[in-house]
Amino acid sequence: MRDAAPMWVRVGGGMESIPDRRRHGPADPEFPPPGGPWEPVSLGGRLVGWAEKGGLGVARRCAELGQQMVDEHRDYLLVRLGHKLRSSVLALQESARQAAFGRPELLEAVFEQAQEVGRRAAAVEAAAMQSKDQARGVVLGAVLNLAMPTAAREIPPDAVVLGSEPALVEALGRAKDWLGGDGLSIAAEPVGSWWRVRITSSGPRRPLTVPEMGEPLLRLIVDTHLDGWLDADRPGGADIYLPANPAR
Repeated sequence: MRDAAPMWVRVGGGMESIPDRRRHGPADPEFPPPGGPWEPVSLGGRLVGWAEKGGLGVARRCAELGQQMVDEHRDYLLVRLGHKLRSSVLALQESARQAAFGRPELLEAVFEQAQEVGRRAAAVEAAAMQSKDQARGVVLGAVLNLAMPTAAREIPPDAVVLGSEPALVEALGRAKDWLGGDGLSIAAEPVGSWWRVRITSSGPRRPLTVPEMGEPLLRLIVDTHLDGWLDADRPGGADIYLPANPAR
């Protein structure tokens, strides 16, 4: 991709630039990326990129590169998370062995390590998951009742996004763990054909034992399973752009 002509390629619901891999979003004809002028590139009625000059060949190339980027990100995460899972399993095995042979005081550590193995295994499953749920209208407030029941919220009653409910619950739960869990506030507002979900933490982010279980995994879920875009650059929070239900 280093030798490719400059362009922006759709990855999920956002854009990444070729060849320098900058991010921009959401993917929408109303929000062209910087550095133009660019022409919108569509394939089958779907915006797949921005280029200096459009055409069917460019559109197909954008779609191909976008899928390649998704696959590369998933493969990288699976390797990293798999490595961290194996390390956790080895530590659990060693603690269990010592507890079984004369060190019963390690039983509490065994329990905690088993929980960590479960968390890391769930992260690997989330990264490897190939969503087959058909996108449908989901009331955002109802999903937040499941994923972030204690968060303060300002969610309009007509905030209905188009996506998979299990994937939404997974994404928002991951966002809660990554941003800190306590003292979160959530607001949503329509932006063009999207709902922008603004998640803000009242305190500093808690460092995760496995950093890949934070922003990298959340971005994969948002991009791949929700066709959305994660903006993680805002200090003290993050914005998730989700496709609005056309019937709203």
